[in-house]
Order: sequence, then structure tokens, then C-alpha cells
Amino acid sequence: MNFKVTDTIIYAGVNDRTIDLFESQYVVPNGIAYNSYVILDDKITVMDTVDRRATDEWFKNVEDILDGKAPDYLVVSHLEPDHAANIARFAEKYPNVRIVGNAKTFAMLPQFFEGDFTDRQIVVKEGDELNTGEHTLSFYMAPMVHWPEVMVTYDSKDKVLFSADGFGKFGTLDTDEAWDCEARRYYFNIVGKYGVQVQALLKKTSALDIEIICPLHGPVLKENLGHYIGKYDTWSKYEPENKGITVAYASIHGNTAEAAKKLAEILTEMGEEKVSLFDLSRDDMAEAIEDAFRYDGIVFASATYDGGLFPCMESYLAHLKSKGYRNRTAAIMENGSWAATAAKQIRAELEAMKNITVIDKTVTIKSVMKDADIDAMHEMAAELRKALGR
Repeated sequence: MNFKVTDTIIYAGVNDRTIDLFESQYVVPNGIAYNSYVILDDKITVMDTVDRRATDEWFKNVEDILDGKAPDYLVVSHLEPDHAANIARFAEKYPNVRIVGNAKTFAMLPQFFEGDFTDRQIVVKEGDELNTGEHTLSFYMAPMVHWPEVMVTYDSKDKVLFSADGFGKFGTLDTDEAWDCEARRYYFNIVGKYGVQVQALLKKTSALDIEIICPLHGPVLKENLGHYIGKYDTWSKYEPENKGITVAYASIHGNTAEAAKKLAEILTEMGEEKVSLFDLSRDDMAEAIEDAFRYDGIVFASATYDGGLFPCMESYLAHLKSKGYRNRTAAIMENGSWAATAAKQIRAELEAMKNITVIDKTVTIKSVMKDADIDAMHEMAAELRKALGR
């Protein structure tokens, strides 16, 4: 698929609707786009390759754009295989092309490809420029957004930021859906751990006059850029985006599930505008993580299992911790038929995270929800909402 980003920047990426799990873990019902761009100038520059799943289509796209010409440069923004799988094949096909990357790029390159690219390297560092004729490309390092070798590229002629994985989203380019939801799920599950580094990059690029953002996944962004940049600013500061409460439950035989659903009902009756409910055994874990970061409140509801946490709750907490979960207010509900320990263990996990306020009131259910448990849920819901300033 080819289209003009500007008169001289042409999209050369590929939509992949055959993939079921991105990075072998994230459900992508609308597939994924592997983005690549060609800058036509006196010296022709290709911005990144694509995943090996899209090799043949990508080469055809590039060849159609080049129309018999040979590229001069291949800029490598990020070495992850979904963007860099075709570097060696591209270099073989175009023996005079120079590969542009930073020192970390070339240190990692031999881990992925055989062969010696030394004579074809152009090593750039922070602020270096590459003139291709009418276009001048400037390079800015973005370490750990979300790999150590990542860099972004700014084209001063067309005021375009090639943002690597930044501002990307799940879904193909021909998917008709709002950007926010799948961009949010993408950000928190893939980039979210590195909020400090994202903040550093946002500050670095704030001095640039950017009119177009070209990410490596998702649509080219041309309008209302303040909206997208604002979302990244909020997300990377680990601030809640909206008022709301996520209720995430781990249930063995359905009794904890019934209690969690009742609690969600109580919260809604109390005036909570948004209550997001997740069955951690069945629902998309990545979406449950997304909403945990999106809203300011959360309830963890888990059965006790083998003296510990039910595995999906244990996994959920581990995922949140690994992504840097912080700055939220939480409540805990547990279930146990003879020795309920889930609340104690959830609390211990939350205490290991940054700035998580856990309210004092905990609901403990013994096997099946009773009227007294419902009364306790009302008390816990009220205390949680008070802690959230509702």
C-alpha cells in the first residue's frame, strides 16, 4: 500500500490482518500495520523496513515508489524484528545503500544478521544531520523508548517527525476506529514501563516545529497533534486519564465473579460514572492493564488458591508492577473457604509499587456472597470513592 504523506514522502508500509498475537501476547483483532516510508530527493532515503511476515509486499511497495531508481540511505529507527527484519535483504538487493543508525544500533545489528556492514554504516549521534537535497534529517536519541538503540528522525523541510514506536497503535491503517483506545492499550503494554524516558523525549522534541507524525505502527497523524502529544504526556507521567474504577477479578467457580459484579453495580448506583469490569481468566489481559492505567481507582478481587493468589490475579499484578503502575487508589476483596490469604498477598504486591494508596476497608467472603458481605461492599465502595475525592 502506497500513499503520499507529503509530495516527497511516500508511505510504503504493509497492513497485516493475518496476525493473531502481536509480540506473541497481545490480541490484535484488527491486525497491525508495519510502517515504512520513502523520502524522494536527490538522495533517496528509506525509513525502516518491516516484519518478515510482510517482506514480499513491502519490497514491491518500495520498488513501485523507486520506479527503477536505487535508494541511497536506509534509516534504522529501531531494531526490533517487526521493523528491522529485512535490513540484510535490503542491503543485499541494493549494494550501494548506506545504513544510518547510532552506535547502539550497530552494536546490536550482528545479533540479528550475519555479514559485515561496517563499510556501509553511517553512525549518527544526538543532533546530527543528514542532507539529502531539499530535505535535512536530524536525529534524536530515544534510549529505552522502548529499546536502548531507538532514535527518532525529524525532517525540517516537511516538518515531519518519524517517531519510531512512539504514537503507534494496534490495528491496520484501513481499520475504522478511534486512535485513543488501541493507542492506549499499545502504549501501556509495550512502552509504558519507560515513562521517564518518554518524558525526556517529549521535552527534547517540544522545540521542533512538527506538523506530521509518522509512527512505525498505526496511522500517520496530521491533525490535532496536541491531542496525541497530550495523551502521551499524561500516560508517561503515570497520571490517571479519567475518573473511573477498574474492578479486576479472579474467580475459580464463579462466586468471586458474582461478588465483583455486585460491587460494580454498587459503585454505579453510588454515582460512579465509569466502572470497568474484567474477568482476568477470560478477558484480554492487555485491556485490563490499559484500564488500570486509564482510571484513578481500582479494585482487586481474588479467590485464594493453594494458599496464594489465583494465577491470573498473580499474573495481573506482575504485569502492572513490570509496567510501573503507580499513583492510584485501590481496594481489595478476597474469597476463601477456609483460609483467605488473597488480600494480604495483594496488599503486599501493591506496597512494592509506587504511590498506591490502599484503603483500610477490605471485604472477605467465605465461599459464597451473603447479605453481610453486600453490606461490607457498600462500606468499602463508599470509602474508596471518598479516598478518590468523589
